[in-house]
Amino acid sequence: MEKRNQPIDGVKCVVDSCYYWHQGNQCVAKTIEVQPPGAKDIQETDCATFYPNN
Repeated sequence: MEKRNQPIDGVKCVVDSCYYWHQGNQCVAKTIEVQPPGAKDIQETDCATFYPNN
């Protein structure tokens, strides 16, 4: 699990319990994955990159 040195431009993350969350609601994951394929609305989507920050 690697973090970027700088947040991903244009990606907002408000899940402050995520390992990749950064101050200012930014994401510092190397990559992000949103799933599932074929989602038809926002309620069907999920950030597969989420990892709990313990």
